[in-house]
Amino acid sequence: MKQTRITEVKAYDAIGHYGVSTMRLQGKEETGITKFWVGKSIFLPGGGADWGYEDNPNEKVYFVLSGEMTVSSKDEKFVLKEGDSLYIGPNEGRSMKNETNFACELLVAITYPAE
Repeated sequence: MKQTRITEVKAYDAIGHYGVSTMRLQGKEETGITKFWVGKSIFLPGGGADWGYEDNPNEKVYFVLSGEMTVSSKDEKFVLKEGDSLYIGPNEGRSMKNETNFACELLVAITYPAE
């Protein structure tokens, strides 16, 4: 077992993100996990991420700890509120934005690419 203390986690810049603080809590470098990683993101009002809708082979789960997040695909739009979660399958493109005037805390779990 390996404990991660939030007071010791370092923020990093996530590609394609804006108006957000991102922290990796668990992962290969942090605790040796090999199949997936877990992070916490705090999106300010108007903050988000836009990757276009390119394919990405990794599975993802977003869980809203507090606030609200809007996640869009080519065909659907989801408004996630506190306690809601969203599974994003392999090769499902998406964008996301905090469309409220309050911060949104999001727990993220993402698989690593197959080696």
